[in-house]
Amino acid sequence: MAQGKLLLTSSGITNDHIQSALADLLGKPISEASALFVPTAIYAYPQGIQHAWQLMKGPGELGWKALGVLELTALPSLPQELWLPQIEAVDAIFVGGGNKFYLSYWMQQSGLFGILPRLIAQGKLYIGASAGSMLVTPGLNFNRDQLQNTGVYFDDEFDESMPSHAGSAETLGLVNFGIRPHLEAGYFPQATVEAAEKWAAKAEYPLYALDDQSALKVVDGNVAVVSQGKWKFFGKP
Repeated sequence: MAQGKLLLTSSGITNDHIQSALADLLGKPISEASALFVPTAIYAYPQGIQHAWQLMKGPGELGWKALGVLELTALPSLPQELWLPQIEAVDAIFVGGGNKFYLSYWMQQSGLFGILPRLIAQGKLYIGASAGSMLVTPGLNFNRDQLQNTGVYFDDEFDESMPSHAGSAETLGLVNFGIRPHLEAGYFPQATVEAAEKWAAKAEYPLYALDDQSALKVVDGNVAVVSQGKWKFFGKP
């Protein structure tokens, strides 16, 4: 696994345990730290535009010294020397949830796909929620047979497909395990333990299924579960 610090969550900083892990990874109080939040993935969801503010509101209530919004779709139209120094200056990058295929596509189009691993290795904290967490794993969950037949990426367990002409299944591969978020969440009825077991059986790597009160604290490849809820680990022989 890659060197660096990551906090990989199902639904963000949802309880005191996860918030304490965030402060520990930052090495200082949140009130003394700065971050950029990436909302891009949510726009590819139905009513995603309406949900964008609610998505950003959670991180905004953590009490950062400074918090900005990093919109990936804007970066290709701007010179890198305008936005890269602002990213390099903050303590953390917080990548929110939404459509993971859309997020992967715009991470690549923006240029961040090639930049983030270096920044993380240099000490910048990566915080992921849902799709943002899955982006750093070895692979996204999707039906490869459907891709072969239709040319469209589709996750049959979350009933999620890529937006037309703006989807990718490429990941950063910074950790050697997969993540299945929103375990047993009412708004994702397909996200059951049984469904996670099926994906784990197909995957070539271990898998963590996390509910919205759980997260993974990763430091230089060492993984610790932080949870006030339910989670399950599916290992490999």
